[in-house]
Amino acid sequence: MNNHFHIATAEEILQGKVTDVYFQRALEVLDARSLRKKVKVEFIVKHLPGNYRWGILAGLDDALSLLYNLPLTVKAMAEGSVFYPNEPVMTIEGTYQDFAVHETALLGLLCQASGIATKSARVRIAAGNKQVVHFGARRMHPAITPMIDRNAYIGGCDGVATLLGAESLGLPPSGTMPHAMILIFGDTVDAAVAFDEVIDPVVKRTVLVDTFYDEKFESVRVAEALGEKLFAVRLDTPSSRRGDFLAICKEVRWELDIRGYQEVKIFASGGVDEVSIGRLNEVVDAYGVGTSISSAPVLDFAMDIIEVEGKPVSKRGKLSGEKQVYMNRNSGVRRTVPAMTKKQKGEVPLLHPVITRGKRIVPQPKDSAIRDFVMAQMKRYKLSL
Repeated sequence: MNNHFHIATAEEILQGKVTDVYFQRALEVLDARSLRKKVKVEFIVKHLPGNYRWGILAGLDDALSLLYNLPLTVKAMAEGSVFYPNEPVMTIEGTYQDFAVHETALLGLLCQASGIATKSARVRIAAGNKQVVHFGARRMHPAITPMIDRNAYIGGCDGVATLLGAESLGLPPSGTMPHAMILIFGDTVDAAVAFDEVIDPVVKRTVLVDTFYDEKFESVRVAEALGEKLFAVRLDTPSSRRGDFLAICKEVRWELDIRGYQEVKIFASGGVDEVSIGRLNEVVDAYGVGTSISSAPVLDFAMDIIEVEGKPVSKRGKLSGEKQVYMNRNSGVRRTVPAMTKKQKGEVPLLHPVITRGKRIVPQPKDSAIRDFVMAQMKRYKLSL
């Protein structure tokens, strides 16, 4: 255990120390009885959260990192793939003892990353072409900040706020200014002017306008102070203020426009999600989305044995035997069938070998390429909430 924070190290994860104890006990029993059997397992989500109809597969690169150099064969959908309930997204073939200790970690990596990427994709669909920045690192343990930011970006966010998350993605960090700075200055305009004088001009001037006074009047004061240098005003005011965030944004837009500041954007944050974005799009130009992405509901993957020594077998409620998911490249229609089933005209298989005898045979794409893949699927198959 790390001496300073209650987190597992990479070495402890690779050593299987984060496993549930019953896997360790199962291995002790199997070894005591000299039962070493080859199995195939699959990873499937039976039910998605709430009203979700599809998910985005993420966390695959991390999951595969647990399986390198083990005598296993792994097939998987590409990271960033859209998938549906009861479709296997990954299969592992090998002696059970060689990977059983990693089941807990494998599921954790896939479940949380896919949940974040899926929520981010839903936010992207709601926002359309408008900018979305991930602001949610402060709601989760800091040790997993890069993972959260990565999957928020893969799912559709344009940028992330943290230094380390942005660095790992090769992006400039995105952000405005904190309420704390404005409170210390004692006035929004004073803080905005100081920010403008100190911070590199390449950073767009976006000013919080809900610290002291009514948002529309603060917006006008800031616009008059910064003039053409003001890029946007940020409203971080949830509905608890006056009951209608959209009405506040409309007032701000009106007061700016009537004074000739039509080019100043409105940036909304503070409890927004795909539902509220659908309402705010009427007037808001960009969003900072935090808790709804960083604490997104996990996608409840399960890892289940489907073959033992080449024979189909599974527990109750599961379909035995290895499967393949075929998709028609034109219509997007999909079907999950036994692995030996031949594809039909126009179909492509979605599960491909990624590890053979412990060696990665498919290079990991760049995060930007995975994001582009997600965006392309949204467009091509007209994904909706």
